[in-house]
Amino acid sequence: MEPRNVQRPWRRRCEKTNVTPITVHDARHTCATQLADLGVHPRVAMQVLRLRHAPFSVTMEIYTQVSAKATRDTLKRLGDSLAG
Repeated sequence: MEPRNVQRPWRRRCEKTNVTPITVHDARHTCATQLADLGVHPRVAMQVLRLRHAPFSVTMEIYTQVSAKATRDTLKRLGDSLAG
């Protein structure tokens, strides 16, 4: 599929909904990060995102980022465990 044929309708939808346009690639990264935050298994995330070209280690290392909420939740859990 020609990338411009995906990008044009994507941009129109962003403009119609008054959402700041991002690239489809960035949207995939965002979706991967949200799936990771939801605890979705990387294999399932690969299927959702159609990332069949990469092992799930690549999915986790490249396509996901650690959200601020996940970091805060982890630090709170760590603090709670240390407080006993």
